[in-house]
Parts: sequence; C-alpha cells; structure tokens
Amino acid sequence: MKKIDLNKYVQELQSLDTGNVGSWPLWVYVFSCILIAGLIIGLGQYYLVKPKREALAQTRLEEPELKQQFEFRQRKVANLDAYKAQLTEMERRFGTMLRQLPSKAEIENLLLDISQTRLASGLEEELFKPESEVAKEFYAEVPNTLVVVGTYHELANFVSNVSLLSRIVTLHNVKITPIGGKNTSPEADNNLRMTVTAKTYRYLEEEEIAVAAPGARK
Repeated sequence: MKKIDLNKYVQELQSLDTGNVGSWPLWVYVFSCILIAGLIIGLGQYYLVKPKREALAQTRLEEPELKQQFEFRQRKVANLDAYKAQLTEMERRFGTMLRQLPSKAEIENLLLDISQTRLASGLEEELFKPESEVAKEFYAEVPNTLVVVGTYHELANFVSNVSLLSRIVTLHNVKITPIGGKNTSPEADNNLRMTVTAKTYRYLEEEEIAVAAPGARK
C-alpha cells in the first residue's frame, strides 16, 4: 500500500497563491469548493430554511384553531339571511310593544282605566297615589301606590282585569292583609286589604330622551 506523504500536502498548502486560484493543485481546489459549498448550505439552512420550518411548525399548531374560526365564520355567513330575518322580527315585535306604551298625554286616561277596572271588580278604594316618574333609556316608569279593599275573588278579578288592559300595567310589592276584627261586621270579616304598586309605562319623547339619557343608563 502506497504511503501518503503528508509533508508534500502541507508544502503545497503553504505555497498556495491566493491571487492565482488556477495554479492550485486539483485536490486543494476540489476541497475548497466542497468547503465553500458546505458553508453556503449551512448558512442557508440556518438563516433561510430554519425560520421557515419554525413558521411551518407554528402554523401547523394553529391550524385546528384556524379551521374552527373559519367554520364558525362560514356558518355565520351561511345564516346571515336568517339573522336578518330574526332582526326584522325583533324590530317588529319591539315596535308592537312600544305602541303599547302610552304617551304622556294618554297617562291620565290609563290611570282612569285602572280606576274603572277597580270599580268593575267591586273593590273599595282607600288610596290612589301617583308617585314620581322614573326615567329609563327610552321610556319612563309611572308608579302608583294603590290600596283597595274587597274579597279574595274581587281582588283576583282586579288583578286579572288589569292584565287585560290594552296598555302595559304591572303590579309590584303586593301586600294582602285581613280586615276582620271585633268591631267589624260579618261581611267585613271576609274582606282583605291589598296594598300594591301599579306601574304604568310611557315612551319618552325625543327631547325627553336627550335630557334623560345621561342619567337613565343605570
């Protein structure tokens, strides 16, 4: 086996003329090309390929969530017409409810309707006291303290008839107590006293909304 003369290769390396690459020995030229190519490939892998691989790996991690977001948005787009139809129906119902609210001028008539309902139910009125209005975002609550006396069935008829009024009236803070006592008649023994807050509602005019809005959103 032929012995490799390392001194020869060392001398050739030491005698290389960097200004004349063409004069280099073939093995030095080939080795230099391989070294430069390896360096270029290594730098390319580190600065170009590695960031792309990391970005790809991150994208693969995010892929399930992105798919869910896409499917969710796709369903929303597919149901857009249904949502529009629901919004139209909600606006229609809101308009219907709003029309059930009386104007400021109609409140007196509504309070009269409550009194007429009380009379029709056979109740005796001890107190009917309008309270201060409470302004909301686009409507106002008009509470009224009401104390009436009658039998259980008369009270039940009154509550039922109030719910049938064309305008919205709600009953709150209902308190019922018996009236019977030593000095009462037999008829009065069956009577009950009901204290209740009857709330009516009216819509606010545009100029009232402008005034009430800052303090109405509580």
